[in-house]
Amino acid sequence: MLYLEDLKIGDQFKSREYEMTLAEIKEFAHKYDPQVFHTDEEAAKDHPIFQGIAASGWHTSAVTMRLWTECFPTAHGLIGSESSLRWPRPARAGDRIHVEVEIVAVNPSKTKMDRGIVSYVTQAKNQHGDVLLISTTKIVVFKKT
Repeated sequence: MLYLEDLKIGDQFKSREYEMTLAEIKEFAHKYDPQVFHTDEEAAKDHPIFQGIAASGWHTSAVTMRLWTECFPTAHGLIGSESSLRWPRPARAGDRIHVEVEIVAVNPSKTKMDRGIVSYVTQAKNQHGDVLLISTTKIVVFKKT
Protein backbone atom coordinates (compact mmCIF):
# COMPACT_ATOMS: atom_id res chain seq x y z
CA MET A 1 0.00 0.00 0.00
CA LEU A 2 1.12 3.51 -0.79
CA TYR A 3 0.97 6.40 1.66
CA LEU A 4 1.43 10.13 1.16
CA GLU A 5 5.10 9.90 2.16
CA ASP A 6 5.69 7.29 -0.56
CA LEU A 7 4.59 9.54 -3.43
CA LYS A 8 6.46 12.30 -5.22
CA ILE A 9 5.94 14.41 -8.31
CA GLY A 10 6.95 12.47 -11.41
CA ASP A 11 6.16 9.01 -10.03
CA GLN A 12 4.59 6.84 -12.71
CA PHE A 13 2.42 3.73 -12.61
CA LYS A 14 1.33 1.48 -15.46
CA SER A 15 -1.46 -1.09 -15.37
CA ARG A 16 -1.99 -4.43 -17.00
CA GLU A 17 -4.07 -4.65 -20.18
CA TYR A 18 -7.82 -5.16 -20.22
CA GLU A 19 -9.59 -6.31 -23.40
CA MET A 20 -12.88 -4.68 -24.35
CA THR A 21 -15.32 -7.16 -25.87
CA LEU A 22 -18.33 -6.44 -28.05
CA ALA A 23 -20.61 -8.28 -25.62
CA GLU A 24 -19.37 -6.21 -22.68
CA ILE A 25 -19.67 -2.93 -24.63
CA LYS A 26 -23.30 -3.72 -25.47
CA GLU A 27 -24.13 -4.98 -21.98
CA PHE A 28 -22.73 -1.86 -20.30
CA ALA A 29 -24.52 0.39 -22.80
CA HIS A 30 -27.86 -1.36 -22.39
CA LYS A 31 -27.61 -0.83 -18.63
CA TYR A 32 -26.08 2.64 -18.41
CA ASP A 33 -25.78 4.45 -21.77
CA PRO A 34 -28.39 3.05 -24.20
CA GLN A 35 -27.52 4.91 -27.38
CA VAL A 36 -27.52 3.13 -30.74
CA PHE A 37 -23.83 3.75 -31.42
CA HIS A 38 -23.13 1.65 -28.29
CA THR A 39 -25.81 -1.02 -28.74
CA ASP A 40 -26.70 -1.58 -32.41
CA GLU A 41 -23.98 -2.60 -34.86
CA GLU A 42 -26.01 -1.81 -37.98
CA ALA A 43 -27.27 1.58 -36.81
CA ALA A 44 -23.79 2.49 -35.53
CA LYS A 45 -22.30 2.07 -39.03
CA ASP A 46 -24.15 5.20 -40.18
CA HIS A 47 -23.17 7.37 -37.22
CA PRO A 48 -21.35 10.49 -38.51
CA ILE A 49 -18.64 10.34 -35.83
CA PHE A 50 -18.28 6.74 -34.64
CA GLN A 51 -19.01 4.82 -37.87
CA GLY A 52 -19.41 1.61 -35.88
CA ILE A 53 -19.96 0.37 -32.36
CA ALA A 54 -18.03 2.40 -29.80
CA ALA A 55 -17.77 1.80 -26.08
CA SER A 56 -19.46 4.37 -23.89
CA GLY A 57 -16.98 6.86 -22.46
CA TRP A 58 -18.40 5.91 -19.06
CA HIS A 59 -17.54 2.28 -19.76
CA THR A 60 -13.98 3.31 -20.62
CA SER A 61 -13.94 5.32 -17.38
CA ALA A 62 -15.14 2.31 -15.37
CA VAL A 63 -12.42 0.10 -16.87
CA THR A 64 -9.89 2.83 -16.13
CA MET A 65 -11.05 2.87 -12.51
CA ARG A 66 -10.57 -0.89 -12.28
CA LEU A 67 -7.05 -0.64 -13.67
CA TRP A 68 -6.22 2.30 -11.36
CA THR A 69 -7.13 0.25 -8.30
CA GLU A 70 -4.74 -2.49 -9.39
CA CYS A 71 -1.70 -0.41 -10.33
CA PHE A 72 -2.00 2.49 -7.87
CA PRO A 73 -2.77 0.88 -4.48
CA THR A 74 -3.14 3.69 -1.95
CA ALA A 75 -3.83 2.93 1.70
CA HIS A 76 -7.56 3.09 2.44
CA GLY A 77 -8.45 3.20 -1.28
CA LEU A 78 -8.64 5.71 -4.11
CA ILE A 79 -10.87 8.34 -2.56
CA GLY A 80 -11.60 10.91 -5.23
CA SER A 81 -12.11 14.57 -4.44
CA GLU A 82 -12.10 16.04 -7.95
CA SER A 83 -11.64 14.92 -11.54
CA SER A 84 -11.89 16.15 -15.09
CA LEU A 85 -11.81 13.87 -18.08
CA ARG A 86 -11.83 13.77 -21.85
CA TRP A 87 -12.38 10.99 -24.35
CA PRO A 88 -10.32 11.92 -27.44
CA ARG A 89 -11.32 8.72 -29.25
CA PRO A 90 -13.61 5.81 -28.47
CA ALA A 91 -12.66 2.38 -27.24
CA ARG A 92 -13.71 -0.38 -29.61
CA ALA A 93 -14.29 -4.11 -29.32
CA GLY A 94 -10.90 -5.84 -29.30
CA ASP A 95 -9.06 -2.86 -27.83
CA ARG A 96 -6.63 -3.84 -25.09
CA ILE A 97 -6.64 -0.91 -22.70
CA HIS A 98 -3.99 -0.04 -20.15
CA VAL A 99 -3.58 3.07 -18.01
CA GLU A 100 -0.53 5.19 -17.37
CA VAL A 101 -0.61 7.41 -14.28
CA GLU A 102 1.79 10.24 -13.42
CA ILE A 103 1.81 12.12 -10.13
CA VAL A 104 1.76 15.89 -10.73
CA ALA A 105 1.27 17.25 -7.19
CA VAL A 106 1.51 16.06 -3.59
CA ASN A 107 0.01 18.46 -1.05
CA PRO A 108 -0.17 17.61 2.65
CA SER A 109 -3.33 18.99 4.27
CA LYS A 110 -2.90 22.10 6.40
CA THR A 111 -5.87 21.21 8.61
CA LYS A 112 -6.03 17.39 8.63
CA MET A 113 -2.59 16.21 9.63
CA ASP A 114 -3.21 12.54 8.77
CA ARG A 115 -3.67 13.07 5.02
CA GLY A 116 -3.07 15.10 1.90
CA ILE A 117 -4.25 15.55 -1.67
CA VAL A 118 -2.42 13.90 -4.54
CA SER A 119 -3.06 15.04 -8.12
CA TYR A 120 -2.30 12.81 -11.07
CA VAL A 121 -2.84 12.62 -14.80
CA THR A 122 -4.05 9.40 -16.34
CA GLN A 123 -4.02 8.30 -19.93
CA ALA A 124 -5.94 5.19 -20.94
CA LYS A 125 -4.42 3.86 -24.15
CA ASN A 126 -5.19 1.01 -26.49
CA GLN A 127 -2.72 -1.50 -27.91
CA HIS A 128 -1.73 0.98 -30.66
CA GLY A 129 -0.91 3.74 -28.18
CA ASP A 130 -4.04 5.72 -29.09
CA VAL A 131 -5.25 7.79 -26.13
CA LEU A 132 -8.86 6.89 -25.31
CA LEU A 133 -9.22 8.80 -22.04
CA ILE A 134 -7.29 11.58 -20.33
CA SER A 135 -8.10 12.61 -16.79
CA THR A 136 -6.70 14.87 -14.14
CA THR A 137 -7.72 13.62 -10.72
CA LYS A 138 -7.25 14.62 -7.09
CA ILE A 139 -7.47 11.97 -4.40
CA VAL A 140 -7.17 11.87 -0.63
CA VAL A 141 -4.07 9.92 0.44
CA PHE A 142 -3.33 9.13 4.07
CA LYS A 143 -0.02 9.39 5.88
CA LYS A 144 1.62 6.36 7.49
CA THR A 145 1.37 7.79 10.99
